[in-house]
Amino acid sequence: MAENMQLTIIIFAAILPAFLLVLYIWLRDKYQREPITEVLKAVGLGILSAFMAVLVEGFFQGFGIVSENPTTLLGAAWNAFVGAAIPEESVKLLVLALFLRRNRYFDERFDGIVYACAVGMGFAGTENIVYLFSNINEWETVAIQRAIFAVPGHFMFAVAMGYFYSLVYFGDVSWRMQGRILWVPVLLHGVYDVLLMMANVGTMLSGILIALFYAFCFMMFRYGRDNIKKHIQRDENDPNQVAFWRK
Repeated sequence: MAENMQLTIIIFAAILPAFLLVLYIWLRDKYQREPITEVLKAVGLGILSAFMAVLVEGFFQGFGIVSENPTTLLGAAWNAFVGAAIPEESVKLLVLALFLRRNRYFDERFDGIVYACAVGMGFAGTENIVYLFSNINEWETVAIQRAIFAVPGHFMFAVAMGYFYSLVYFGDVSWRMQGRILWVPVLLHGVYDVLLMMANVGTMLSGILIALFYAFCFMMFRYGRDNIKKHIQRDENDPNQVAFWRK
């Protein structure tokens, strides 16, 4: 009985930060909130994308494309981008694009951020469960650390993805900018992971890298906050917006 209770608490601790962030972004949609069922579908696809990422990353590790414990900046950068950022953000974008394709509820720019964050939080919650059970003897510490950094990090990667997705989708920018839908989240994710990996290596630069990591997180959160405000403002100024493919 006690063991079952602990498992329940661990799972709750893993998914709570993701749930709160999905709730936050859903409540920020002031004009026409997305149906709960649609948001939950996006979360479910985010969970699916986490398993897809595991398969890709397992393939990379199995064939020695990435190493488990990089000790150099170059090795950390390779692992961060090739082993994590690129495959993870790619599968998130894949499921997001399939979900939003001709989706009749996707009728505001801010909706792109809402659905991208729902996908991202489905991914992050699933990843959190894996990390907490992988560190069962110190799950409380891991849960707190990931609630402060990892889960909000995935949230900000998703904000960037949804922001640029909506810009392209509603024709606010040239279709030539559609690459930013993927490469901006990949860049944010990759730099985040590089700084975190190198700060944990234990080199003489660890203190500087930790400071850079905190500064980068602060910058990333401000960037995400500004993008949220921009799309809310665009929706206020253009209430009759139409996706470019419907024009």
